[in-house]
Amino acid sequence: MPQFGVVCTCWGMVDFTRTYDVLVVGGGNAALCAAITARQGGASVLVVEHAPKTMRGGNSRHTRNLRAMHTGPTSVLTDAYLEDEYWDDLKRVTGGQTDEHLARMTIRASQAALPFLEGCGVRFQPSLTGTLSLSRTNAFFLGGGKALLNALYATAERLGVEMLFDSEVREIDLDDGFVREIRINHKGFPETVRARCVVASAGGFQGNLDWMRQYWGDAVDNFVIRGTPYAKGRVLKNLLAQGVAEVGDATQFHAVALDARAPQFDGGIVTRLDSVPFSIVVNKHGDRFYDEGEDVWPKRYAIWGRLIAQQPDQIAYSICDAKSVPLFMPSVFPAVTAGSIAELAGKFGLDAAKLEATIASYNAAVRPGNFDGTKLDGCATDGLTPPKTNWAQRIETAPFVAYPLRPGITFTYLGLKVDERARVLMADGKPSANLFASGEIMAGNILGKGYLAGFGMTIGTVFGCIAGREAAKHARN
Repeated sequence: MPQFGVVCTCWGMVDFTRTYDVLVVGGGNAALCAAITARQGGASVLVVEHAPKTMRGGNSRHTRNLRAMHTGPTSVLTDAYLEDEYWDDLKRVTGGQTDEHLARMTIRASQAALPFLEGCGVRFQPSLTGTLSLSRTNAFFLGGGKALLNALYATAERLGVEMLFDSEVREIDLDDGFVREIRINHKGFPETVRARCVVASAGGFQGNLDWMRQYWGDAVDNFVIRGTPYAKGRVLKNLLAQGVAEVGDATQFHAVALDARAPQFDGGIVTRLDSVPFSIVVNKHGDRFYDEGEDVWPKRYAIWGRLIAQQPDQIAYSICDAKSVPLFMPSVFPAVTAGSIAELAGKFGLDAAKLEATIASYNAAVRPGNFDGTKLDGCATDGLTPPKTNWAQRIETAPFVAYPLRPGITFTYLGLKVDERARVLMADGKPSANLFASGEIMAGNILGKGYLAGFGMTIGTVFGCIAGREAAKHARN
């Protein structure tokens, strides 16, 4: 039998009477990068993960890739992807709503992210070709997010990082910017944990629909949370209430066009639909509302969740024909097909005459061109509002194909303000004495709006390593 104050875990014994050098809140990629780096820096480390072991890892369980700067071909990336191009890509998707200093620092540091992860046992697959257009910019994890997490957890275990699962951090007690103690709920029982430094890597608040409702009203009833249901935002709300400086817009989030038939929580990346660039998208009234061909999909896929969230009843429909289906990745749910547009409209309860008119107007506006689904091809419409500026093809070849779309929320952008050393800043601008942050809980410093494929993992890895290194250094001193 364990002594009082000592808990048996699958990793060994966690002693609640002990003061750890570093406590990491969260169990995803950013948290584990912080924990591993802190442990490599000589610190004793405890990770507190809200989810049970079978659900550990937050949104990282569903991730696929990481965007990395590189000056030449690597074992898994082609050509080169330099700082200025990376920065230009980020600047365009965020509309300039980003901290350039922190963003460029993250971009430069991403060069070391792949070697670091490889050193932790993470394996990458050969570069991808095809419509994703990512062979030069994004490295894909062999086995996906769960394989990434398994490798990181195995490394953490080998190094002696201690773990608590089923353990929600309820309060981080701040006294004039200094963390005194951390109150948790461990498997339903209250406990207090002490550490010389804390790294907050607990994610956003997208899993807290009541909090989301404050900004979006009843529209949240039609949102799909494609990631972990454990991202309740308790740590974020607790710290903001104690005078930590906030950053980011509470109404902004990383959201994609998701299959409306997906489960409300934790459906993951497979529920995303990639048909948009090769289709037209209409709302419940049969009206188009945005340029489907504005840019290559990795730079524009994350605007569609928010666009759909702004439509009536937060529903939309991606409509194409038989010749377009081979151009995008298959869907996890079968496409809805029909022999005519009117029949297709009936399957969704749409006004058949209106949908036929919308598609007829679109078809009439399509101009001839050299179609190429792998790049911006200039195949566009003429005189149509909104236009379609690339990949415009007439929708005329049966069977006609459609998918229902909902906003699929990945993570929110309201977060903790940090500096380049991952130190959490207080409302007066001064850094906390012993509180650091990494991952989605601080991503709003760099992502004011919009998203760039793989960049959330980049932020988590880079700031996880910085936070772990700085926390270990501070604890030792």
